[in-house]
Amino acid sequence: MPDFVHVTYGQTGESQKQNEMGMRAMQARAYSERGSQYLLVKAPPASGKSRALMFIGLDKLQNQGVRKVIVAVPERSIGASFRPMKLKDHGFFRDWEIDDQWNLCTPGDEGKVAKFQAFMDSEAEVMVCTHATLRFAYDKIGAEPFANCLLAVDEFHHASADADSRLGEVVRGLMADGRAHIVAMTGSYFRGDSIPVLRPEDEEKFTRISYTYYEQLNGYTYLKSLGIGYHFYRGRYLDAITEVLDPGKKTIIHIPSVNAAESTKEKYVEVDRILDHLGEVIDTDKDTGLHFVRHKSGKVLKVADLVEDDAKTRDRVMETLRNISSPDDVDIIIALGMAKEGFDWTYCEHALTVGYRGSLTEIIQIIGRATRDSPGKPHAQFTNLIAEPDASADNVADAVNNMLKAIAASLLMEQVLAPNFKFKTRASDDDIDGASKIVDIDYTQSETTIAIKGFAEPSTARVRQILESDLVDLTASVMQDDRVLRAAMNPEEIPPEVVTQVYVPKVIETKYPDLSPQEVEEVRQHVVANAAFKATSNGGLPELNNNLIKMAGKFINVKDLDIDLIDSINPFQLAYEIMSKSVDAEVLKRIHGAIISKRIQMSEEEATVLYPRIKEFKQTHGREPSLVAQNPMERRLAEALEWLRNKKRERMRAEQSA
Repeated sequence: MPDFVHVTYGQTGESQKQNEMGMRAMQARAYSERGSQYLLVKAPPASGKSRALMFIGLDKLQNQGVRKVIVAVPERSIGASFRPMKLKDHGFFRDWEIDDQWNLCTPGDEGKVAKFQAFMDSEAEVMVCTHATLRFAYDKIGAEPFANCLLAVDEFHHASADADSRLGEVVRGLMADGRAHIVAMTGSYFRGDSIPVLRPEDEEKFTRISYTYYEQLNGYTYLKSLGIGYHFYRGRYLDAITEVLDPGKKTIIHIPSVNAAESTKEKYVEVDRILDHLGEVIDTDKDTGLHFVRHKSGKVLKVADLVEDDAKTRDRVMETLRNISSPDDVDIIIALGMAKEGFDWTYCEHALTVGYRGSLTEIIQIIGRATRDSPGKPHAQFTNLIAEPDASADNVADAVNNMLKAIAASLLMEQVLAPNFKFKTRASDDDIDGASKIVDIDYTQSETTIAIKGFAEPSTARVRQILESDLVDLTASVMQDDRVLRAAMNPEEIPPEVVTQVYVPKVIETKYPDLSPQEVEEVRQHVVANAAFKATSNGGLPELNNNLIKMAGKFINVKDLDIDLIDSINPFQLAYEIMSKSVDAEVLKRIHGAIISKRIQMSEEEATVLYPRIKEFKQTHGREPSLVAQNPMERRLAEALEWLRNKKRERMRAEQSA
């Protein structure tokens, strides 16, 4: 199967090795900061975040006077990651133990908040629950009972995953109270998909631990390479899926949402068609819920259907998947909204996703389903099967190249930013060629500053706070409003001024009922300007069926990376697939350096002074200083080295163009 990206790793085995306390590399790095009250762990799937939390939590219980450890996960299936562990067998001073009654990730929602309260009043030390249970319990009991307790939030990007989520408010409330300890864990801490996970002033209170995909995968024992492929088709995806679905590979298939353009709107029919492609359904096991499908080769495939809406059937299948112990237990999983983040199937080789995914976070999470190290698994694959965009191949290739750079940056745990516009009032009415200038745009700063004649500046602290922290989320809420969507579909019937002057204010008033009419107007102008300028940032490409291009256009920082990763464009179905050049360790390292160089604040004088120390470091340690080192001096030496390399590249380009 051809790859859009092919990344080769070193197979050093280092990331899997355990120290004398039974900790792998990432876990030891996180444990070294166990004394922090607020700890943010950014590490990829399979790096061992759940066990890292166990080590940290037990130390806080044993040595730091913490009373309780509460682990919150986004969905019930992930709770299994925090089951009891015999850590003493591997050299740690205490086992991770949890009584069944305090595992609140069991089926059913009845009485979970009452059980949460009972735990807080009991002598028990460890509990696991869902984010939802945590939010409801916090609403009822407040911050007081959490005093001197550790709250561990898994998949922490959910703190602001959507406008209705209150998880961020729970965390901010506990931080404002100041008595709880918090460990936040995530494999996708990115700012391109939603509002910031944490406000800057809150994030500064956290000790941050980063462990990149490259560090993890390069240290595996078995997994040699990761492939990423974008395949475009015409017609129906069910006619194209057979060309990218290999029944011989352990595969998770994510079919499109019923609201997606790729969907047939009949999800059960889609599952049946996929089963037909795999072979003949000969039985459904009543105990496991798995379908037995005889492939034309004669092999009987075990297929798990998570699209089924019947709760009892789905819970039976999920229980089967939670207890997988060998590669022979399951062959194919078909899912819609499940089996993404936190879902652990070690043997998975191929994550096949149908339909455009507008969230980089979701893409990275899905990739993580296939990147566990496992004997007999040298290659992991992510394939995205997408309807062909209505744009030229050149424009699509450019978008795919930007997507590759965004994914690479994300795998390196770098922030991927949406275009950053700052609006202000034009101070004068200077004429240019006799015409009054309405808009001034300044691209010279780190953020694009746009001055608009007659623009309303924020008059209150409340408006400034909304514009600084909520503008991205608010703009998304406006774009998703039913009235705005109807207007976009019927531009001839609903004039644009109705949208900007009537519909947008109503969304703002609903979201922020405390605002005065003047404050609503100030926020409205910023929302309209923000939406207008971002809508034009794609160079006037057609709107229809160009979501991939529009998403790639969001990553304004990766566009600045002077890296071409497209190798060829090849036929696929009636459309095409895009192939990349080989992305190896050196290319990932170069991308990381290019990203870092964009934000390094350094003078030539400082870089020159530090250069002898860089040489001394290399001679002493046998390697270059690391950009992700915990030691501040080593990081600064690495930044100086990257700054010098970047300046050298700039000089070479200038000489070539002279």
